[in-house]
Amino acid sequence: MATYQFKRSQHVHAPIDDVWDFISSPANLKEITPDHMGFDITSGDVPDKMYPGMIISYKVSPLLGIKMNWVTEIKNVADKSFFVDEQRVGPYAMWHHQHHIEAVGNETLMHDIITYTPPMGFLGRIANGLFIKKNLNEIFEYRRKAMENKFPQKID
Repeated sequence: MATYQFKRSQHVHAPIDDVWDFISSPANLKEITPDHMGFDITSGDVPDKMYPGMIISYKVSPLLGIKMNWVTEIKNVADKSFFVDEQRVGPYAMWHHQHHIEAVGNETLMHDIITYTPPMGFLGRIANGLFIKKNLNEIFEYRRKAMENKFPQKID
């Protein structure tokens, strides 16, 4: 099985406190996920803030509109610094997503590092080359625009 890494960084025009409050709330995940993915949290009552050990379940359509269950566990949280989620059930053989943020003056720099293994061995390697990497780029491009809309640059 091949393991891959996807990295993306984004400058957000907002203080770290505001960015952290937004990204550390599971309720906001839908806002930064493309509509075509049919993302819905199915966990029931989800707290306002994530915490280590938190389990979140979703329905999502990552491919061809086919609904799948995805269950993630929040493994680590460091307030206003980072959190890590790992897939427990879902479309990947392995998924480990690090979300890092750092203050840059009155703004914030976000870094994502996703380490993943596609399912189905050899076929997963082919799928990664054909569409998985492309889908990840599209999802993070959507997220970049959603964050820009949520936190627009203020012109003085």
